Amino acid sequence: MTRMTTFSSPFLLGFDEIERALDRVTRATNDGYPPYNIERIAATGTTGEVIRITLAVAGFTRDQLDVSVEDNQLLIRGRQVDDKEREYLHRGIAARQFQRSFVLAEGIEILRADLRDGLLSIDLTRPQPERQTRRIKINAVE
Repeated sequence: MTRMTTFSSPFLLGFDEIERALDRVTRATNDGYPPYNIERIAATGTTGEVIRITLAVAGFTRDQLDVSVEDNQLLIRGRQVDDKEREYLHRGIAARQFQRSFVLAEGIEILRADLRDGLLSIDLTRPQPERQTRRIKINAVE
């Protein structure tokens, strides 16, 4: 039996990538760590809107964090290593690792990533595309 999806309409051509991205998002297992905010901020000097993703990464240094884009997916990874030389009387702060991912639409650009006061902020933008109209020549076939 063929699975019917939102993009199965014969009028929606070339949306296979969007369907795969939606499948990835729904299958993603996020445990809620680290917590994050997504906000729209005032654009300064850009032609499109600016979106900021802020993750609470207290205890992580810049060297323990990695921000990358792979296949239209923003990946944020954090890795802390246990310090074997420390002797804890109580251990309430665990050294842990995480991976948080966000699927990016085509054309999204990463402006910058900043780490300040335990918050990792990543600014993204999507420049407004120019509207294009193109006439297609119709050939006479005999």
